[in-house]
Amino acid sequence: MRIAMIGTGYVGLVSGVCFSDFGHDVICVDKVDAKIDMLNKGEVPIYEPGLDTLMAKNVAAGRLTFTKDLATAVAGADAVFIAVGTPTRRGDGHADLTYVYAAAEEVAQALTGFAVIVTKSTVPVGTNREVERRILAARPDAPFAVASNPEFLREGAAIDDFMRPDRVVVGVESEQALQILEDIYRPLNLRKTPIVVTTLESAEVIKYAANAFLATKITFINEIADLCEKVGGDVQEVANGMGLDNRIGGKFLHAGPGYGGSCFPKDTLALTRTAQEHNAPIRIVKTVIEVNDARKRKMAEKIIDACDGKVAGKKITVLGVTFKPDTDDMRDAPSLTIVPALIGAGADVVIVDPEGRKEGEALLPGATWEEDVYQAAADAHCIALLTEWNEFRGLDLPRLNKLMSGDVMVDLRNVYRPDVARRAGFEYVSVGRP
Repeated sequence: MRIAMIGTGYVGLVSGVCFSDFGHDVICVDKVDAKIDMLNKGEVPIYEPGLDTLMAKNVAAGRLTFTKDLATAVAGADAVFIAVGTPTRRGDGHADLTYVYAAAEEVAQALTGFAVIVTKSTVPVGTNREVERRILAARPDAPFAVASNPEFLREGAAIDDFMRPDRVVVGVESEQALQILEDIYRPLNLRKTPIVVTTLESAEVIKYAANAFLATKITFINEIADLCEKVGGDVQEVANGMGLDNRIGGKFLHAGPGYGGSCFPKDTLALTRTAQEHNAPIRIVKTVIEVNDARKRKMAEKIIDACDGKVAGKKITVLGVTFKPDTDDMRDAPSLTIVPALIGAGADVVIVDPEGRKEGEALLPGATWEEDVYQAAADAHCIALLTEWNEFRGLDLPRLNKLMSGDVMVDLRNVYRPDVARRAGFEYVSVGRP
């Protein structure tokens, strides 16, 4: 199959590379000159484990190319995937669909034969109908069908998620379009991956509902962690006891500083705004958003409290600022609330993160950066672990403690066992544990 992928952001690039590895001919399109120039040099503009190797393999095989010329990419394509950004719109919390609609209208003019126009971007219910209307308005004679194919990729594990998905959701109402999409995803048949075929509206809602539910699980266990701290429970034991119930499952039951990233904050907010517009308010998700925002502020207070209520003039070494490990994504990361709060309280903050510096330096002014954990810990009053990178899971705690001027460790990801940290000399504070 011949595929045009409009957008080389996280979703577009990962999807384009993986489709080419399925054996399809893929042309990825972007308007940003610098990104296409990087990609044509073999450089990957985002950090995702394994993506550089897979991209190089398929470029060498001649199945994957990159261009700024949308018309050339779309001409003769069997499927055109729209994978552009849908950021939160300023002022009202809705998803900004400007890029989606602009791409659809430009694609309409470039069609040379029948193609299925597939929305891969996360979009509110009703968007695909509007995409269809705009294409027809721009090109009444256009031979096309519209489909919705939301992505469910976890940053840091996106390639495996694409190659071994739990399911593929396809919202489509044309038999010809469905056949094309089934052919595109045929390599997954060997793994018996379920293909969920729905209406356009159901596919749009599935994506938002899934992300909102996962955000709710995270927020729920964070509030249970607060209760555990008050009553002497251990949130990890509680989560294990809950997760063994197969109706609940153990995933996303890890207490911490709150969710962040490119999906959950944006999608929960957009879902609540859409629900309000349709007079079907989703009060649970609205509360989740409020609790999660407060959670991040509370974690800054937790660090300050661990430092006897005062961090002015004290060196705080922060381990990890990306919203999760194995990504360079800083979008809505808890660190963007926690670090400025510490600096605002007078702390001297030093940051170590394997991939976060590229974005983080501009987003966290006033902090300094180190490459080595032990150098960063020298003369620190407190170590605060915010992101559970593998590099931070096996630290030499006695050595770390000896380098510091203080002995406080605040572990917001519960990476270490309290007894081990305390034997190493730390005054250890974690989340939801005695």
